Amino acid sequence: MGGAHGVEAGEACERMRSLGRKQEVGVSMTDKIEQQEALALEMPGAAGHESQMPAQDAGAAEAIAVEDVTSREELEQLYEESLKHIQEGEIVRGRVVHIGRDSVLVDVGYKSEGTIDLDEFPDQGRYLQVGEEVDVLLEEKEDSEGQVILSKEKANRIKIWDDISKKYDGNDVVDGVVVARIKGGLTVDIGLKAFLPGSQIDLRPVRNLDKLIGERLQMRIIKLNKRRGNIVLSRRVLLEEERQRAKEKTLASLAEGQIIEGVVKNITEYGAFIDLGGIDGLLHITDMSWGRVSHPSELFAIGDKVKVMVLKFDQEHERVSLGLKQMTPDPWTHVAEKYPETSRVAGRVVSITDYGAFVELEEGIEGLVHVSQMSWARRTRHPSKIVNIGDTIEAVVLSVDKDKKRISLGMKQIEPNPWTTVDERYPVGSEVEGKVRNLTDFGAFIALEEGIDGLIHISDMSWTQRVKHPSEILKKGQKVRAVVLNVDKDNERLSLGLKQMELDPWTQVQTKYQVGQDVRVKVVKVTNFGAFAELEDGVEGLIHLSELSREKVADPEDVVSVSQELEAKIIKIDVETRKIGLSVRAFMEENERQELRDVNRQAADTVTLSDTAPEGMATLRSALIDAAKEEEDAQSL
Repeated sequence: MGGAHGVEAGEACERMRSLGRKQEVGVSMTDKIEQQEALALEMPGAAGHESQMPAQDAGAAEAIAVEDVTSREELEQLYEESLKHIQEGEIVRGRVVHIGRDSVLVDVGYKSEGTIDLDEFPDQGRYLQVGEEVDVLLEEKEDSEGQVILSKEKANRIKIWDDISKKYDGNDVVDGVVVARIKGGLTVDIGLKAFLPGSQIDLRPVRNLDKLIGERLQMRIIKLNKRRGNIVLSRRVLLEEERQRAKEKTLASLAEGQIIEGVVKNITEYGAFIDLGGIDGLLHITDMSWGRVSHPSELFAIGDKVKVMVLKFDQEHERVSLGLKQMTPDPWTHVAEKYPETSRVAGRVVSITDYGAFVELEEGIEGLVHVSQMSWARRTRHPSKIVNIGDTIEAVVLSVDKDKKRISLGMKQIEPNPWTTVDERYPVGSEVEGKVRNLTDFGAFIALEEGIDGLIHISDMSWTQRVKHPSEILKKGQKVRAVVLNVDKDNERLSLGLKQMELDPWTQVQTKYQVGQDVRVKVVKVTNFGAFAELEDGVEGLIHLSELSREKVADPEDVVSVSQELEAKIIKIDVETRKIGLSVRAFMEENERQELRDVNRQAADTVTLSDTAPEGMATLRSALIDAAKEEEDAQSL
């Protein structure tokens, strides 16, 4: 029994000594004391066993009891000392002692363990193990139930804030993953949620922010407010620093004539901007190809790599002009030998304008077919009526200007020129028939045949009518006969006359009318200087303001009106200038004189001295004197 009691006593002592280690696995001090008391009852010398203990066992038990009291006091003292170093709001290291379904029991060396939800651990504690050490925040030493309050999530936030603050102070780079798009920018997870403004994402505005969600980016903290929990990031500052380093390197080696590789950064209507490494160069649309380029997007897309030549480098203003076509030979160098004048060529229509069509003869070589050189026969208002983009045509080289890089082409020269023999088909003086093709302010164009038009000038439309516009005489599409007045083969012009189909009434004016002749006329027009009156169809005369009346006239309309018929005297005839002067005043004066002469003659025929009484003779004498005086006054006027 003694040996048995010794073993039991040894086991009891060992169990008591293990009580000191219980604080490391999360057992409270109260539990430890209770456990020690329970073990004391199991030791030899306890109730029910004292009578059976030998003397030596009793001594051993007494020694153990003394040792147990000492150990417990030391243990309690040491434990109390350790608790003094644990403060609320501090991050402490604890050990996982138990993992439940929803929570974890963690011993931080305090009176009791703390419970933490599994949700506060990464992956909900899936990979957590008993005995693993973790950092937690001691929120409260004891709650109302005497439990210590711990938080893993808050401990993580504090540690992350500390780490972020250090990186902010040190201007260090942080990594983060874009998790969402919000108003004005992006939300980025860098351990904490931070804001990346849209203006700080790239060197240029990013239109589609959604494509960045899930991307891992490197950034720098540019603003930090721990109290408000605000963190503002910038990726742009890193890109600008990187670009500046690349720029300095590029500027140190850049030179005119250098061939350099770059990346298409932006495309505009007038060219493409190429990133040469920290500095952009402009590749103008005219320097992209020797051929025609309607838009830079025909050759490039953003992000394309391209080799270009440095044409001009302004180091002071950091401007670079680039060229692509300069890397290949200029096709215009031998254009005169390859496309001599009068040679026939074939090409593809690549552009159409109001004045003509551009034809590509080969890459980089284009010629212009002017609208006037497209057809002998057709009157072309627009080149698109004859050719379309993409058509293959034949033409004749009219001229080559190597310096200005221009080639003039003619399509109509492929066919015979109808104007070559026009004077044979339409001799001067011959009568022709055609259709009115077009009316203008100055005349009418008459289509005689395909490619041959004649012009009837407005002055050649009528002998008798004052024509203000050709539409008063002719209508579009009307058939008309005319006389050929002139043929100009060199300038491809044919003049026609409509009035020449009739006899000119002015050729008979000198035989029909003489100065001093009285005529009856009709007023056709009133002006501020007089009135035009028609003698017959096609023959008009002018009654000047001073010839309208014997009285002074301020306004012709006070005396005459259009369509009024008058008696006038011809006072001037000039057939060359086709002018006739008329006078109403002269007609009236002549009539008065004639009447006086008639009265005198009648008086002389009817009155004699023998038939007249002395009283009658006196009256007659007085009347004759008055009539003679009036006639003298009229002649003096």
